[in-house]
Amino acid sequence: MTDDPNKTTIAGSIWLDKSEQRFLGQKRVELLRQIASTGSITQAAKAVDWSYKAAWDAVSAMNNMAEQPLVASATGGKHGGGSRITEYGLRQIQLYDAVAGEYQRFLGLLSEKVHDVDELMNFMRRLVMQTSARNQFLGQVTSLNLGPINAEVGVDIGGDHITALITRGSVESMGLKEGSEVYALVKASSVIVMAGDVNLKLSARNQLRGTVADCKKGAVNGEVTLQLAGGKTVTATITNTSIDGLGLKEGDPAIAVIKSSSIILGVAV
Repeated sequence: MTDDPNKTTIAGSIWLDKSEQRFLGQKRVELLRQIASTGSITQAAKAVDWSYKAAWDAVSAMNNMAEQPLVASATGGKHGGGSRITEYGLRQIQLYDAVAGEYQRFLGLLSEKVHDVDELMNFMRRLVMQTSARNQFLGQVTSLNLGPINAEVGVDIGGDHITALITRGSVESMGLKEGSEVYALVKASSVIVMAGDVNLKLSARNQLRGTVADCKKGAVNGEVTLQLAGGKTVTATITNTSIDGLGLKEGDPAIAVIKSSSIILGVAV
């Protein structure tokens, strides 16, 4: 603190990123604390003044980015079963608290020493990639099947596996090899949902089995989110007529079908 009201000081908040994607920030950490306290995403959302959808999306994003789920939900979603913070999730909260404490101490020291704050902030500003793809998974390449023009890339997204079809040139330009860390991006409109737990032979390479965790209707289309066995979630945009025709409701088994050519892969640079 300073007695000079005209002195410029430095303030800020901290985010923990995973490969240039925002993972944990103050608001998300507070949401996790409230889930740990209440055992409910609904109650936690109210406590941090978020809508249920915003809270659910944040939990899904964190679970999809993390090596292990931070929040585990029982079958039934918001209407039954509740949610709990995993041991891994508690460790992430502790990590954030430790880093945030050091960060605030660092900002205090900077405020005492730095005179040209604008120049400093321009230097420190980071550009973070943003994408309209609803589904973003951080994964690891497990297999490469190279052809003359195209390549099949197997990716472990944390307990579930997907296959992407990309050009061989893309594999080479990104430097992909087994063990490489990659982002897998899938637009919600590219995800097909099948009800039940049936075994069908389809031309679509990826069939991710899970249970319906959230199902919301809009004016014409709705969003259906499946909780996968590995702890990740995948969201599909389908028509309200399809939701009704499939009889989808929370807790039901369902399958997310994704063509391998609909998956975009990316790497951090």
